[in-house]
Amino acid sequence: MAVNLLKLCVGVSDIEELEGWIGERRALALKAGVPFEQTHTTRMVPNRAEELLDGGSLYWVIRGEISARQKLLDIRPFVDGEGIRRCALVLEPEVVRVVPRPSRPFQGWRYLKTEDAPADLAQAGEALANMPEEMRRELAALGLL
Repeated sequence: MAVNLLKLCVGVSDIEELEGWIGERRALALKAGVPFEQTHTTRMVPNRAEELLDGGSLYWVIRGEISARQKLLDIRPFVDGEGIRRCALVLEPEVVRVVPRPSRPFQGWRYLKTEDAPADLAQAGEALANMPEEMRRELAALGLL
C-alpha cells in the first residue's frame, strides 16, 4: 500500500510561487538543452522507498497548511561533494492542489498515510477549486471553510 511524505516548502509563500520555481528550472534545462527532471534534495533517505514509489506523493506544507502535492517518481540516494549522504526525490512537475489543512512546523519530512492525506482540491468541488488561494486561506482562518 502506498504511503506519502509530508515536507515543509521552505521559502515559498504560495502554490503559484512553487509552480513558478518549477517553471524556471524547466526553462533553464530547456535553455541548456538537457531533459528536465524535477528533484528535491533531502538529507535523509526514506526507509519506506518501496511504499512511497507505489503511488505515493510528496505533500507540501506552505505557510502552515498542507496545500499541494507532487507524485513521487523515484528516490535516488547519493553522496554529495562533501561526502554527505543525500537523497534526490524525483517528482512529477505537476503541482496538484489539495484541500488545505493546518500543519504545525517540523524539521525534515514525515510519513503521511494515504488515508490521512487531504483530498485533491479538484474533488472538493468546482467553486472551492477555482477560488484564489489567498481567499481560501482567509475564509479558512475565519472558520468559514
